[in-house]
Amino acid sequence: MSAPTLSTSKATRPRHGHPGPARPNSAREEFVRAVRRNISAHGFLIGAVLCFSFFSWYPMVREFILAFQKSENGKTTWAGWSNLSYVVNDPAFWQAWRNTLLFTGLALLLGFLVPFVVAVVLNEFRHGQGYLRLLVYLPVMLPPVASVLLFKYFYDPGYGLFNRILEVFHLPAQQWLQSTDTAMLSVVIAATWMNMGGATLIYLAALQSIPGELYEAAELDGAGLLRKVWHVTIPQTRLILSLLLLMQIIATMQVFTEPFLLTNGAGPEGSTTTVVYLIYQYAFNFNNYGSAAALGLVLLVVLAGFSAVYVRLSRSSED
Repeated sequence: MSAPTLSTSKATRPRHGHPGPARPNSAREEFVRAVRRNISAHGFLIGAVLCFSFFSWYPMVREFILAFQKSENGKTTWAGWSNLSYVVNDPAFWQAWRNTLLFTGLALLLGFLVPFVVAVVLNEFRHGQGYLRLLVYLPVMLPPVASVLLFKYFYDPGYGLFNRILEVFHLPAQQWLQSTDTAMLSVVIAATWMNMGGATLIYLAALQSIPGELYEAAELDGAGLLRKVWHVTIPQTRLILSLLLLMQIIATMQVFTEPFLLTNGAGPEGSTTTVVYLIYQYAFNFNNYGSAAALGLVLLVVLAGFSAVYVRLSRSSED
């Protein structure tokens, strides 16, 4: 009687290494555990998407709709291309684009070159680099309005600091913000000082990631400082330079705060009127929200087109 009992126990016992039959609800339990593990991550993700949709996507969609609408006597009607036609035929439209492109060119000449040079100089210091980084980044931490008002005091033709410096070198005083020749340059100088700290620290971080062996090899070949910068520093930081160039062009073409506070927006004879300030005038001075949206749409298309061309050229150069 013991033999059948032994054979039965062997038959019902699972072989070593082979699990028993899976429970039918194991897949469901695994799914529930995965949801519980990721529920907080999904919550944060949904919140971020909602915030981005409300503050970024909705304004863009709303602007696109307003660009083709017109409001009169509290009634909103479709206007077709009339808003865009009105904006393009406005003489201030072309003046604003000329001023914006001029500001972008000058801002890139100073705001793109100066931070890189400052970063190269800071990278050569072996002591006190932390204090120098703080000193360079300090203008970024100041409120933009306070920084602009400080420069407005410096530009004062009577008691401003800049004219005092010119007097020391026996140079004639300048009407910095009151002259059509120097108004835009004055705005560019203030904007460069306010925003160069962030770019400088990014360049400095990129420089410190370059292997020292490359500089040592360049020194063995007899390369000086300029040749090391040209043949080592710039090629090694090309990606960062390209990215910041694109970001600075997009940012400078949307300049508003500096000319608005320094020259009341338009400046002498409209010499500092930018595209974004013209949008501000259409919307809040003329109550013409359709034209403001149409001009904003034009700016969006220009920046998107430039970004697409720039990315295409960058990929072609890498290939």
